[in-house]
Amino acid sequence: MLLVSAILRLGRILILRECVTLKDEQIENPLKVAVMGHKRVPACGEGGIEVVVEELSTRMVQLGHKVTCYNRSGHHVCGREFDGEKLTEYKGVQIKTVFTINRKGLAAMTSSISAAICASYGKYDVVHIHAEGPAAMCWIPKLFGKKCVVTIHGIDWARSGKWNKFACRYIKFGEKTAVKYADEIIVLSRNVQQYFKDTYGRETVYIPNGVNRKPIRPADQIRDKWGLEKDSYILFLGRIVPEKGAHYLIKAFKGIRTDKKLVIAGGSSDTNGYMDELKALAKGDDRIIFTGFVQGRLKHELYSNAYVYCLPSDLEGMPLSLLEAMSYGNCCLTSDIDECTEVVGDKAVAFRKGDVDDLREKLVGLIDDSRTVEKYKETAGEYILEKYDWDDVVSRTLEVYRR
Repeated sequence: MLLVSAILRLGRILILRECVTLKDEQIENPLKVAVMGHKRVPACGEGGIEVVVEELSTRMVQLGHKVTCYNRSGHHVCGREFDGEKLTEYKGVQIKTVFTINRKGLAAMTSSISAAICASYGKYDVVHIHAEGPAAMCWIPKLFGKKCVVTIHGIDWARSGKWNKFACRYIKFGEKTAVKYADEIIVLSRNVQQYFKDTYGRETVYIPNGVNRKPIRPADQIRDKWGLEKDSYILFLGRIVPEKGAHYLIKAFKGIRTDKKLVIAGGSSDTNGYMDELKALAKGDDRIIFTGFVQGRLKHELYSNAYVYCLPSDLEGMPLSLLEAMSYGNCCLTSDIDECTEVVGDKAVAFRKGDVDDLREKLVGLIDDSRTVEKYKETAGEYILEKYDWDDVVSRTLEVYRR
């Protein structure tokens, strides 16, 4: 009771910051939706969740619904130099920045508590919570009679090397809280859907992510910056975290005799120690390039001109970076985990998860056989764009809201 009383008192304070005047309804029975669990909208390369939230929110607003996104305060995960402008509105989406303790392990928890309280006092039909950690707070809007939908982007407590024991327990608590209190749970892969069925007996709704057609760019900036030409490099682009498996790729690549380079692109996302390990592992091989965090034109050029894109992950939810790579028409090489093979079907190459020798063998095969690489490139783009469509994702998500 003391906790509930404290939440009510804090809510009266936060609600003063929450009051906004909504525009007249534009469609019959538009929904009012609160979204939380992400870092920031618009997405600035901080993670896949932010991309999903931005795509869903902006498209729902285009359809006439009212969407409010509760952003964290604090700096970009890759450094304050990448901070964007603090907004109150983005493409019709209302943006609210909530109280956040900007420290590793506390940012997600404190921002989700603040957002859950604000959403509970707002006039919303649905509160949509993204990720397992923030889902620990879904009982708060339920206490106020709100409908809660939780999207599970992956089994986050299993992500090795990123979280300490307390954080892992808290994230798993969030998973269990979603099972108990969420009206609906959305999952991004069949494998995670089966996990919830087997572990909790809980039915979930499978709605994978979407992908947009991307512009193909010539190698201009990447040539000037890193000396990269079209088809001259193997690309890894994503968050630099242990579960993405970049260490497997570096070990495999160092054992290959080739003139091609290996590009490791991405920011560390609270795992600077792991980044240092990767650089130590790559030491002595000047073919291996670390670009740091990339966005905008640089990111487009890296995807557009890669010979092979490689994602050697041990664990994924639904890898947006893989969808993006294929949307550029890349030949992709992934680990054989279900979350990756489910995405690529027979339009990419897979190796045994965590097996450096098998990864090296597959890389050598692709480096030596450019015709096979071109065959995959010819079919990847249209396949992925037809299979994963954001408008379809939005339509199916709205169906979940209205149930």
